[in-house]
Amino acid sequence: MVKRPPARVSDQDLDQLTSLFRLLSDKTRLNILILLALGERNVTSLCQELELPQPTVSHHLGLLRMNNLIGNRRDGKQVYYGINGRFQTPGENSLHFAVENYTIQISSRGLEIENDSEA
Repeated sequence: MVKRPPARVSDQDLDQLTSLFRLLSDKTRLNILILLALGERNVTSLCQELELPQPTVSHHLGLLRMNNLIGNRRDGKQVYYGINGRFQTPGENSLHFAVENYTIQISSRGLEIENDSEA
């Protein structure tokens, strides 16, 4: 049986959802989350992958961390970032965000490309 959301969404739920969507509306932050879904990364690795300067990446990591979307751990001088328990990564290229009574899913849709030359 499909569970239907309540007829009226609470203000608290709406506040949390709009806060999450505000954070996810930035392509750099969304890209960081997608990369971290594949595993922990340090700032240098993220900078290289995103082709962005360290201050920019650190700024976005700070916003994500302050809003409890990611966590970090220190290993010597290196700081590694990863997604926290608020997320699930059920499959390749998929993220599920848990917010109170809601789950938001972001996943890529694989498209098969047919090769006409093989026909």
